[in-house]
Amino acid sequence: MSTKLVLRSSAAVAVAMLAAPAVAGPTYTSDNGGSFRWYGQFNPSFQSFDDGVEDYNRLVDNSSSNSRIGFWVEQAFGENTLKFNFETAFSFRSSDGTNQTTKGDVTSWTRSNIRHVDLQFETANYGTFSAGQGSMATDGITGTDLSGTGLGANASIADIGGGYFFRDSAGNLTGVTVADVSATYDGPRMGRVRYDSNNFGGFTFSASYGTDILAANNDRETYDVAVRYSNDDMGAFAVDAGIGAAWSEQTGTQDRRDISGSFAVLHKDTGLSLAVAAGERDIAGSYAYAKLGYAADLIAAGKTSFSVDYYDGSDQVIAGDSSESWGIAAVQKIDRYNLETYVAYREYSYADGSATTYQDADVILAGARWKF
Repeated sequence: MSTKLVLRSSAAVAVAMLAAPAVAGPTYTSDNGGSFRWYGQFNPSFQSFDDGVEDYNRLVDNSSSNSRIGFWVEQAFGENTLKFNFETAFSFRSSDGTNQTTKGDVTSWTRSNIRHVDLQFETANYGTFSAGQGSMATDGITGTDLSGTGLGANASIADIGGGYFFRDSAGNLTGVTVADVSATYDGPRMGRVRYDSNNFGGFTFSASYGTDILAANNDRETYDVAVRYSNDDMGAFAVDAGIGAAWSEQTGTQDRRDISGSFAVLHKDTGLSLAVAAGERDIAGSYAYAKLGYAADLIAAGKTSFSVDYYDGSDQVIAGDSSESWGIAAVQKIDRYNLETYVAYREYSYADGSATTYQDADVILAGARWKF
């Protein structure tokens, strides 16, 4: 390992260990079965990106699970429950929003940072009906993972450094960013109506229709369906899986159809896990992703988790191009403080079959997420 990489890693770990917890929010209840609770999280991190020519070291908010705050209001009506959820990101400088030409603002809140304004009616017999800004049916469909290292490594490999541009062999910045070649085709959050079925033997079905109500001058419409399966009581194994399809239309752009999904299995006795994800867009682009994980109670503070993963993409910018990435990650839980510290390393590479040769890039991210 080079001296430069050791120094970057040491600085990252130092930032992760300096994160401190604060006071958690309470839950309030009423005599008629109502409740109010607020919650949130902070997820500061240190990012060090090497594009093959220069290093860029910044304090950022980890986009894999950004800092946020919100509340739930719930009221029971017999067997049914009416719920309202509001949640917004703090909009700190994001790990996928910086690049070689700009650090981005330390904080810059706009209405697009609102994650949920969501009214839900959960019934005992007919499933859950939702309306408002929130997750589409396929949101999170590629994120099935039982490794415990999602803060540092997941199928959305652009989260920790997607804004940066690749450099060519002469050291010049190209127009291709890490995010351009790291798609997952996961579902978005939109203003939508959504239905989720009850659980039938571990299976749930979801469907939604939505529009991008928070973006200006955007008439995108999306409808999607998803099926999920979860079972943590299969003897020594636990399994999570999901698959979905989404169709989108928008003025001035080509209609598209995305299919994506993921599968994860954990062997509870050994702590070994496997996660895979894949997706494709009918008008261009596909990828596959795999992760091996190991988790154990190595120290009294909480579970320690490790993983190594690999991503392979194709045809995401132009026909015939290819992208690859591999990464390693470690997460340490500190249960007493609802704290998770983490460090991750990832390499990115890209080729498009043209005369341009793109230099490999790598990123180190380390930080701590505190939930309250």
